[in-house]
Amino acid sequence: MKDYLQDIIRHTSALGFIDLIKIVGTDTETKLYASSDKQTVMINGTFKNPIADFIGTFGMPNLGKLRTILSFDEYGEGSKISMSYNKDNLPESIHFENKAGDFVNDYRLMKKEVVDDQVKIFEYKGKTWDVEFEPSVKSIQRLTSQSKVHSEEETFTTRVTDGKLYFDFGDVTTHNGNFVFQESVTGTLQKKLKWPIQHVISILNLDGNKVFRINGQGALEITVDSGLTNYSYLLPAHMK
Repeated sequence: MKDYLQDIIRHTSALGFIDLIKIVGTDTETKLYASSDKQTVMINGTFKNPIADFIGTFGMPNLGKLRTILSFDEYGEGSKISMSYNKDNLPESIHFENKAGDFVNDYRLMKKEVVDDQVKIFEYKGKTWDVEFEPSVKSIQRLTSQSKVHSEEETFTTRVTDGKLYFDFGDVTTHNGNFVFQESVTGTLQKKLKWPIQHVISILNLDGNKVFRINGQGALEITVDSGLTNYSYLLPAHMK
């Protein structure tokens, strides 16, 4: 279970703006859902194999606390990490116990009715993507560099010109800049769409193989294959 918990933390809490997730698990499938404040980023995750300990619907709140627990060397080789259940056989907490049994923590889970109210399941209804590619490490580094130059900006704008995807910062009335994020793309964007800089950078810096997609009507998706889980990070375009 520890590998799955660490994978979840690395791809949710590590972003800096997710502190609650919903798990929906059956015998055949385990899925994860989360969203940032004001639903600026919505996350859907599907584990490549169903997780036997994650049967039912429950929430994992205060992910920072779970992240801290998992960082302890006490819960290394020989430790016991197990799911605890209530009288109705529903997941209630995750029990952590070191090999000696003298360093114990219980991470409390959120009941279904509570997490259902706080985390809504969102599925993207669009059928096509106008731009789709695998971003390079160099492009991600260039985005980080431009964000430092234009640290006062909260968003960047995407456009396709001459078959290249550009990221634009600022406008003609302020300091401004741009760079080519992807050299060659198929498809076009009819609108100049704005996206949150720091959220996009945080997602692109996650571990795993990534695909970057834009729908010209106002949706950006970054998928990340962590090896254990396929994560989808969906961002609606900023209207300002």
